[in-house]
Amino acid sequence: MDKRTFLKTSSILAAATLVEPLVACSTAKSKISNSKEFSLLPLPYPTEALEPHIDKMTMEIHYGRHHATYVQKLNEAVQNTTFFGKKIEEILPAITEKDAAIRNNGGGHYNHSLFWSILSPKSTAPSGKLAEAINATFGSLDSFKTNFSDAAKAVFGSGWTWLCVGKDKKLFISNTPNQDNPLMSQIVKQVGTPILGLDVWEHAYYLKYQNKRADYINAFWQIVNWDEVAKRFASVS
Repeated sequence: MDKRTFLKTSSILAAATLVEPLVACSTAKSKISNSKEFSLLPLPYPTEALEPHIDKMTMEIHYGRHHATYVQKLNEAVQNTTFFGKKIEEILPAITEKDAAIRNNGGGHYNHSLFWSILSPKSTAPSGKLAEAINATFGSLDSFKTNFSDAAKAVFGSGWTWLCVGKDKKLFISNTPNQDNPLMSQIVKQVGTPILGLDVWEHAYYLKYQNKRADYINAFWQIVNWDEVAKRFASVS
């Protein structure tokens, strides 16, 4: 191989390496075409919109690769099962520990979809019935944030911290491991409907915060979309 051919070949290989992650993400999306399949919905804001609290690169990787992979694998997992064609809110309460692939990927899809929706570059605050419920349950918004933050810090390894509405219509805070969530009534101890969730997997914060999970949790409170949380609360309370 002469020098010119070698340099040309090397350039092509280098370019292919750079675009490979984007191609993988595009492939994951392109496979989601059937109307009965789950899809990766667009983010409600640009990937850089949450800076400096969550950086653009983390958002691109978290949403474009991690979440996209959950969607792709969920669609594969439900094929030829009784869960095919059902909504994710119908699937999650019915799965058991035997449904590992659907549990992990279905939880990953639901959890991240909720997570993106309750974040916003615009600062908001709880109001109305949601604010009343928070005050009645936790004493104050600050007290709630402290309780929630302490719970998030206490998650060992990967998991989520939730604010939920229970069957008694009261608020509660809970943790779940991995991609589990409180809708999984056959798996979790405390069942409820999540209205706020915080992803404490390391891929959600490690690029910016490294091992400082507490700093990530503190930053989270600056970008909570309380208007969306209020809508979710009103729909189940």
